[in-house]
Amino acid sequence: MQTMIQKITLFLAFVLLRSHVVFASDPDPVLDYCVAIKEYATSNPSCKNSSAVTVEDFIFSGIKTPGNYRQTGFSSVAVNSNVFPGLNTLGMSFVRADFDVDGINVPHFHPRATETAFVLEGRIYSGFIDTSNRIFAKVIEKGEVMVFPRGVVHFQMNVGDKPATILGSFDSQNPGLQRLPTAIFGSGIKEELLEKVFGLSSKDIAKLRKRFAPH
Repeated sequence: MQTMIQKITLFLAFVLLRSHVVFASDPDPVLDYCVAIKEYATSNPSCKNSSAVTVEDFIFSGIKTPGNYRQTGFSSVAVNSNVFPGLNTLGMSFVRADFDVDGINVPHFHPRATETAFVLEGRIYSGFIDTSNRIFAKVIEKGEVMVFPRGVVHFQMNVGDKPATILGSFDSQNPGLQRLPTAIFGSGIKEELLEKVFGLSSKDIAKLRKRFAPH
C-alpha cells in the first residue's frame, strides 16, 4: 500500500505541474509596519494604532518546541499574520516542520511564494520537480539550506536515525498550500475519474480517501 501511494503522489506531481500558474507577489507596503488587529486578521485586516504598538507585537514564541508528530510522523506549524500580527504587510511568513524517523512531508506546492528550507536538526531527503518534470533532490543536513521556486511541487523525508526539524521561510505573508494527495483523494473528485486516471479499484480509492480526507 505504501509503495502504491508513493507512486501515485509522484505521478500527481508530474500531472499538476503541467497546469502550473505563477501568481503575482505581495504588494509593497506603504507604511513601516501595520500590526494586524487580531480579531480582524483576515486578508485585509485593520492596523493597530501605532501608538499602541510595542516590541511584543514583533516577537513570536509559538515554535520554540517541536510539534506533535508521533501520530503521523510529521507536524508543521505555520507562522503568518493570522497568528503573528506583526508580519502583516511585510511580505513574508515561515513554518516550523518536525519529522519523526521516516516522517514525510508529502508532495505539495505553494502557489504564491518561493520557500527556503533550513535544516535545524537531522538529515532530510529534499527536492522539487520543475515544469519539464526534471527532479532536483538530495539529502541535506543540519545547517544546510534548500530553495523551492514558487509554485513548484516539492517534498521532504527524514532519512536520518533521529527526529529532524526544518525552518521554512516564504516571500509572501500568504503563500498558500496545496498537498497533492489531499487535493486529489480528499476533495470529492468523482470516483470513476480516479479509477480511470490511476487504474485503481474502488476499494483502493476508498482507502486513499479515508487516509487523505481533510481532518
